Formats: sequence, C-alpha cells, structure tokens
Amino acid sequence: MYYCVPNMPGAVARTSTLALAEATLPYLLRLAAGPRAAFFADSGFAYGLNLAGGRVIHPGLAQDLGLEAADWRQVLP
Repeated sequence: MYYCVPNMPGAVARTSTLALAEATLPYLLRLAAGPRAAFFADSGFAYGLNLAGGRVIHPGLAQDLGLEAADWRQVLP
C-alpha cells in the first residue's frame, strides 16, 4: 500500500522555507564571491551553466539546439 501527500512543503511552509534557505545559502555565498571563482572551485557550478556571454555552454543543450557548445572558461570575463 502506498500513501502520497501532495504539496507536503506547503503544509509546513515556514519549516520548508528555512530548510531550503539553509541548503542553498552556501551556494549563493560562493556565487556572490565571484561566479568565475565558484566555477573553478566547484565543477558542479560549471556543469550547471547553460548560457554565458550570449553563447550556449552546456553540451546537452547545445546538442539539442544543433549548436556547438562554447567553453565557459573562454566566455566568462
């Protein structure tokens, strides 16, 4: 038997908001210190980058659009 409660975070809005803020704040602080430094320090940031400087960076997105992916190291200032 299975039981599903839809929108569980909505039932505990304050708690879920605090949990989300606590989980994402370290990433925001890294980005605030400088996006380029965050990308070099954590490859997860770089892999999550889709567009930069008017170019498609993410290889999967570039493939879906029939474009060539640019290297973020050369696109970001």
